[in-house]
Amino acid sequence: MKSFRLLNPTTLDEAIALCADPKGGVTKLLAGGQDLLTEMKEHLAGPDRLVNLKSIPGLDAIEAGAAGLRIGALATLAKIERDAGVRANWTALSQAAASVASPQIRSCATIGGNLCQRPRCWYYRMEEAHCLKKGGTECFAYGGLNKYSAILGGGPSYIVHPSDLAPALVALDAEVTLRSAKGERKLALEKFYVLPEDGGIEKETVLADGEIVTAITAPVPVAGMRSTYSKFKERDSFDFALSAVAASVVIAGGKVTRARLCLGGVAPVPWRVEAAEALLVGRTLDAQAAREAAEAALRGAEPLAQNGFKVPLTKTLIERALLSLAG
Repeated sequence: MKSFRLLNPTTLDEAIALCADPKGGVTKLLAGGQDLLTEMKEHLAGPDRLVNLKSIPGLDAIEAGAAGLRIGALATLAKIERDAGVRANWTALSQAAASVASPQIRSCATIGGNLCQRPRCWYYRMEEAHCLKKGGTECFAYGGLNKYSAILGGGPSYIVHPSDLAPALVALDAEVTLRSAKGERKLALEKFYVLPEDGGIEKETVLADGEIVTAITAPVPVAGMRSTYSKFKERDSFDFALSAVAASVVIAGGKVTRARLCLGGVAPVPWRVEAAEALLVGRTLDAQAAREAAEAALRGAEPLAQNGFKVPLTKTLIERALLSLAG
């Protein structure tokens, strides 16, 4: 690991000023550190300075009430998992947080870090492989070992986004708040991520240099809203998703009046499937509706040589997730 300076600002404004300082060299933000420190140890990142956000009070608050849900970017996954308000009203998020890694990691990992983590593709993580994600000219997964790669939205890079919380939050219509020296901006979380073909080759988000994720917000659930997160992983112990499904529906009078469906582990971004959502609206949430939504969600999938299994796997996860919300 390259040597670096550790800076401990006590206010958000101070952290932003440190990030904007052109004399500081390469500066990275340190939240829970579960991903960044691994990248540094593997020589995938070599910052000159780390700006430690944990020294700023108040960034880990969770507020759930009449105004909706607001989670500070430094709230740990363990804290989110245990929060009674999140568990009762934004269930998919609680389930997603509980699904991540191990209790030890969840006690350190933050929601901001989880949303901004880098790909787990073994070519990207291999220091010696100068792949497309690291400025090379080729995505080695395309013609190589691609069991875990994208089946939707892939190309020219076939990474999958590793976050569990992101699909759940997209299904819950969440927004992310960003701060920089230029001010504050908010955007829908699904707009926070960018496909490789749309410019996201060496990064996965629209986060600008010197910009900090400060909070995530989600609206108050309307009457009749239910949500869930379902994840399939290769190992019973902690693991990343081979495929995951986050679903949110509003049911009134026995019919679906609104639906949001987002997939994880199958695309370079959290993959919202609006065609499947539209099929559910106005219908009873039964086996036939769930099956048709699953088919629509995977229509257009382009599996690589070793990951065709993700298509039927994801369809099954969608059906099970939706039927679990039928009541």
